[in-house]
Amino acid sequence: MVSVRKLNKKDAQNLALIANNKNISDNLRDVFPHPYTLKDAEWFIDFNNKESLDHRWAIKYHGEFSGIIGLHVKDDVYAQNLELGYWLGEQYWGKSIMTQAIDLVLNIGFSEIGCHRIYASVFSFNQASCRVLEKCGFKNEGISEEAIFKNGSFYDEIRFSMLRQSFFNKKS
Repeated sequence: MVSVRKLNKKDAQNLALIANNKNISDNLRDVFPHPYTLKDAEWFIDFNNKESLDHRWAIKYHGEFSGIIGLHVKDDVYAQNLELGYWLGEQYWGKSIMTQAIDLVLNIGFSEIGCHRIYASVFSFNQASCRVLEKCGFKNEGISEEAIFKNGSFYDEIRFSMLRQSFFNKKS
């Protein structure tokens, strides 16, 4: 069983434990530190519990903290867009957890927040993440060639999106 809930201070130890993994940080933006310490976890939780337009949740799998998922509010001409970001502890990979967590968060984004479009950007070498988004019904919008510079190398960025109407059509 998969659920999402707001982060709390009690999550810090588990967050630090599973986030301190190069295989996770290699698939995320450089703002995600490696090594990932308890101090990083405490800062992240405090930061997210302050008033913010962004929304981030702990992913729970059978009651265990297993990762983070978030919707990041955009502004200006992108004001009706949310950017989806997520990661799971490596021990939880391959269990369809993220597919379920994304579906829960899409419902929040479209039903509660009321956005028009949710998108996600994936590093081209992260094919598992591409498959998860496709499984959730996201449309592959295209590739930005060598848009990512990570660990000293250039990679393509693959952009996926879903419109509100597509999400509700998929549900009916």
